[in-house]
Amino acid sequence: MVSASTPAVVIAAPASGSGKTTVATGLIGALRSSGSSVAPFKVGPDYIDPGYHGLAAGRPGRNLDTVLVGMDRIGPLYNHGTAGCDIAVVEGVMGLFDGKIDEANAQASAEGSTAQVAAILGAPVVLVIDARGHSQSLAAVLHGFATYDASVRIGGVILNRVGSARHEQVLRHACDKVGIPVLGVVPRLVELEVPSRHLGLIPAAEHGIAAVAAVEAMAELIATHTDLGAIRALASSTVTAPAWDPVAEVGIHHDSRPVVAIAGGPAFTFGYAEHRELLVAAGADVQVFDPLTGELPSGTAALVLPGGFPEEHAVDLASNTVLLAQVRDLADGGAPIHAECAGLLYLARSLDGHEMAGVIGVDAQFGKKLTLGYREAVALGDSSVFEAGARVAGHEFHRTSLVFADADGCNPAWGWRPWDGGAMREGFVRGGVHASYLHTHPAGQPRSITKFVEAAGG
Repeated sequence: MVSASTPAVVIAAPASGSGKTTVATGLIGALRSSGSSVAPFKVGPDYIDPGYHGLAAGRPGRNLDTVLVGMDRIGPLYNHGTAGCDIAVVEGVMGLFDGKIDEANAQASAEGSTAQVAAILGAPVVLVIDARGHSQSLAAVLHGFATYDASVRIGGVILNRVGSARHEQVLRHACDKVGIPVLGVVPRLVELEVPSRHLGLIPAAEHGIAAVAAVEAMAELIATHTDLGAIRALASSTVTAPAWDPVAEVGIHHDSRPVVAIAGGPAFTFGYAEHRELLVAAGADVQVFDPLTGELPSGTAALVLPGGFPEEHAVDLASNTVLLAQVRDLADGGAPIHAECAGLLYLARSLDGHEMAGVIGVDAQFGKKLTLGYREAVALGDSSVFEAGARVAGHEFHRTSLVFADADGCNPAWGWRPWDGGAMREGFVRGGVHASYLHTHPAGQPRSITKFVEAAGG
């Protein structure tokens, strides 16, 4: 018999830019400060918001992404991430009903939306309303959101960026008209804005002490201007699935424990907590190091280079010539190296004119064009991570591009068909190296972990 799951609230909004991250992060911190142990989650493939959630909660922020891991894993991953917690706070993505854009026909769907995840969890939605420009017509907006999808329950609203007491009174009256409780009224405070850059907020690991201060300010703001007791009372979940188990997913145990080094630090901040858990379950001795200042851990048999912002740290990355040489030697020796996005740039010949590892004979340049979206990809050949023909759901998120110089000896990693019907080839496979712009979620591809650790000699 499965016990009742941890109660949750889903923090959503009608559109991006409404203040979800401030409210969700502040709520996590406020609940924690008031004595609750809080499990933080983010809907979708976002890596940055979970960093702030983790600071606020004192435990890793996790993602719930139906596209990357499948609908059936959402409940188990939720129960895994909420173990020992009193309440969960799930921050949504984009607008409540915004989901994946189908690359085959450029059509939108509900897949991957906050609404879909809320329905799977059976958790109520707290709608964050950017109150600027809203008056009595807010009642019609709320009525539409409350009745659009019967599987989604709007449990209350938090009015954000409210300009005055009079403004608050008008908005409360609009909420009363449609019978939706007001759980908080947050005044307009621009000083709480967290610095951002081209892909969103600056990661908490880069923002350092300032990130901690920002999280504390958010928590104080939300504690002061919301009804935490009402939010606790509202929280619920109907998940009955057994908790996700990384050992059961990989299904193997190794006596030898090959050292798998994972790049971390300010330049490589994009990753999922489940990745390390799966590597350990598969028999790896996981060691995290900072490529800005460190060297490969002793005995490194395999290397993971995750996503991040290497373009912001290109000078320092290029200055660590000892590590660059170590990575080249590791690749030349045939060791498994899994590089995603930032990792791909690190393995390039150069990044914005700064010398990188030179494992792949391409140059990378930062630009203005944003490449963004889910991809349904097929592995075009066998590698240390994926088997030829493996079908995966991935996500691209970058403003850099590659200038091809000499990629001889490399085969393309992925193929997919974009909405215009063409054939896309992306990424590189060379020996044990698998490098690509495509981000994948290891919980959705557990076989890739066992294959990687096996290639490392586990």
